[in-house]
Amino acid sequence: MFDIAFSEIVVIAVVALIVIGPERLPKVARTLGHMFGRLQRYVNEVKADINREMELDELRKLRSEVQSAASEFESSIHKAAQEVDSGVRSVETELNEAGRSPAEIAPAAAHDAVAPAAASPPAPMPAAPAPSGEETPRQTALPGFDRI
Repeated sequence: MFDIAFSEIVVIAVVALIVIGPERLPKVARTLGHMFGRLQRYVNEVKADINREMELDELRKLRSEVQSAASEFESSIHKAAQEVDSGVRSVETELNEAGRSPAEIAPAAAHDAVAPAAASPPAPMPAAPAPSGEETPRQTALPGFDRI
């Protein structure tokens, strides 16, 4: 910053010795040393504050990037969950259609041919015979799909 050579420092010291005098020169030098130390500490504090602000800006940018990545991830997970839900519903309807007996399919097909806009309720599923000889009630849907 300042280019001060050794010869210039000697000239300044000789002038200070003549102007200030030998009695007050040590006290003035000590005061100047303290002032120079305070100036250095102040400059270091300003540098540290600037560095902290730069780091805070970087952290803010990083936080915004992480938040945007998290929102993108959340939206992709939500989309995948919707796709899985629609797939499960389509499989459920296919299984319900496949589980109907041929006697139930023929009237339903005739009904669909006559009025395709009308929705028919799902037919009950035939129940498997109980091994103990007791008859179980008929189910209207597959087990586990009643909550969907």
